[in-house]
Amino acid sequence: MQKLWGGRFAKQTDSSTEDFTASVQFDYRLASYDIQGSIAHARMLKKCEILTEREESLIIEGLNSIHQDIQTNNFSFDPQLEDVHMNIEHALIQRIGEVGKKLHTARSRNDQITLDMRLYLRQELKQIITFTSSFQSAILSIAERNIEIIMPGHTHLQHAEPVLFAHHIMAYFWMFERDRQRFTDCLERINILPLGACALAGTSLPISREYTANLLDFSRITENSIDTVSDRDYILEFLSAASICMMHLSRLSEELILWSTHEYRWVDIDEAFCTGSSIMPQKKNPDICELTRGKTGRVYGNLFSLLTLMKSLPLSYNRDMQEDKEPLFDTVDTLKQCLSIYSRLITSLKINAERMRLSIIGDSSWATEMANYLVRKGIPFRDAHHISGRVVAANLDISAFTLKELKRFSELFEDDIFDVTKPEYGINQKNSSGGTSSEQVKKQIKEARNLFEASCR
Repeated sequence: MQKLWGGRFAKQTDSSTEDFTASVQFDYRLASYDIQGSIAHARMLKKCEILTEREESLIIEGLNSIHQDIQTNNFSFDPQLEDVHMNIEHALIQRIGEVGKKLHTARSRNDQITLDMRLYLRQELKQIITFTSSFQSAILSIAERNIEIIMPGHTHLQHAEPVLFAHHIMAYFWMFERDRQRFTDCLERINILPLGACALAGTSLPISREYTANLLDFSRITENSIDTVSDRDYILEFLSAASICMMHLSRLSEELILWSTHEYRWVDIDEAFCTGSSIMPQKKNPDICELTRGKTGRVYGNLFSLLTLMKSLPLSYNRDMQEDKEPLFDTVDTLKQCLSIYSRLITSLKINAERMRLSIIGDSSWATEMANYLVRKGIPFRDAHHISGRVVAANLDISAFTLKELKRFSELFEDDIFDVTKPEYGINQKNSSGGTSSEQVKKQIKEARNLFEASCR
């Protein structure tokens, strides 16, 4: 087969070279975006009088017919044609004849591929933002339904201070709000038109990049043709944001895995999101959580794969950059799948309020409030901390003490210390902005709901 780029070659390409260099087995996913960009390019060429109206019409009709065949699985991609661009261009020439050869005027595969990738990622990122918002909505709903449940808060996986479960789960809302903002911010740098940079130096033909940008709804055009064809920052930025988002999902996964164990029994993950064992009949395994935790490492790998790929490339385009697509496609697919299933998993999650509350009984998470009690009586915090620590060292369970016994540690203790060390008291005293008091958590949920609704308008 004569290659579309084969004018200076006297030999046929070795079949092993064709296999090694082919990318159509994965970049076929860009076909609809390649056609979208090609139609806009043809319209620009016509506006700039490089194509006639008849030529433009034939090219667009041909591209639309190819797109229809692809959509209905009636199009065969040929690896000998290397990539999605050559497959579509070859098919266009086959269908409309010599005029199809004019479509590639004033463009290169170098700027064509980054156009396709930007169009693809722009569309996918909008869906990811929608999935992220849906997950935030699920978090808000579970927080609102369980506003008064008390649980032990942890640092270092040790009991620290009592908190409201709603406060704890809302921490994830704000993590994913930052993710949503990062994804939205990514769109600004994705939505820049690269077409017209050609191979690396622009073109001597009279084109209008601004017109193409307007047709494809890009906010602006790239400023430097060399940077344009060698830039994959917009993909790296997305992969970075995706990795952070997956990290948040993995942290939640880890907690749900722990909380669903027999030792905790704080939550019950719906059977629809669990699997069983091939040998142990009793097992109900939190596989969605475990796989999400595992897939996080895979997404990290995709980010580092592309960072490593790009770190030593001289300007401008190098064929190494063909390896950017599979990590990107895999990350998009993985992130969408995880966000989608987690929205449903969280919505169906059952919270065991009694088990959470019982987990606090007999622990020493009252110690900070005891210290604060003494501070309110005029003792410096460091001294109050020391006194409370000595009480803890004597017995973790505050109910084991009498007032007389407590007075051995400080004469300032009175009967009200036993109310102060109850979980409900400590929680509702945490009334600083962003704290775990019922008042502050309700305020936080209301603010989050308003923010969420505003972002969805």
